[in-house]
Amino acid sequence: MTEPDPTEPDPTVSHRPAAHAAPRRRQLFWKICVPVVCVVTGLLLATTRAVSEGNELRRGDTTRLSDLVRSAQADADDAAGVRDGLAAQLAALQDEAAGSDSDVAGALEQSRALEAAAGLSAVTGPGVRVILTDAPRDSDGKFPAGASPDDLVVHQQDVQSVLNALWAGGAVAVGMQDQRIVNTSAPRCIGNTLLLHGRTYSPPYQMTAIGDPARIEAALAAEPGVRTFKQYAVRYGLGYTQEASDTFTVPAYTGQLRTKFAN
Repeated sequence: MTEPDPTEPDPTVSHRPAAHAAPRRRQLFWKICVPVVCVVTGLLLATTRAVSEGNELRRGDTTRLSDLVRSAQADADDAAGVRDGLAAQLAALQDEAAGSDSDVAGALEQSRALEAAAGLSAVTGPGVRVILTDAPRDSDGKFPAGASPDDLVVHQQDVQSVLNALWAGGAVAVGMQDQRIVNTSAPRCIGNTLLLHGRTYSPPYQMTAIGDPARIEAALAAEPGVRTFKQYAVRYGLGYTQEASDTFTVPAYTGQLRTKFAN
């Protein structure tokens, strides 16, 4: 009888992997993954609760940017009211001191003589008023055909063109909305709102100049930017109103007097 060769495989023994090996590996995989997933989920839930401090993260009443702007504007108006009150108290104390001190009286007289040139006093007289406004929608709530959104709103260059023309026309005082324009004023359009001296305004934008009406109107007619805006007003319905009068009033400047930065 021939002895079996130990190097040859035994035909009676199966060398294929056991049929139950794959299910065992899958069971091991799930035994490891399920606890890991549960731990990670628990950590995420705990982190979310800690960040939200128990509040709903996706609330329907989330503060909008416009609400933040209105809130900031209200705070600025409150601060301006306090400032005006303190300024009135200071003026009263100065007048009281001037009554008994000639040096104080002389200093006040000199400073008040400069108020008109600095724009610190209201000015009334003949002049011209210009009002710019965005294009309205039609009866169907649509804008004019063929117009892009930029064609239908007042831009900063439009405001600047009018202001430049008013000064070029020899205006002695210029106001915009309810404020005085001085050498440090920088009206800026941000979206569909105007920022002037820390306050925001929506159209229409009103600019008033005190001076010779005929000369100011001639300067407006000659300003290229104003002519371009008038063309868009005819084509797309932008608002342009120009009015001359014997009596306009431009308010005094009430903003910051000191220059913090200069170029």
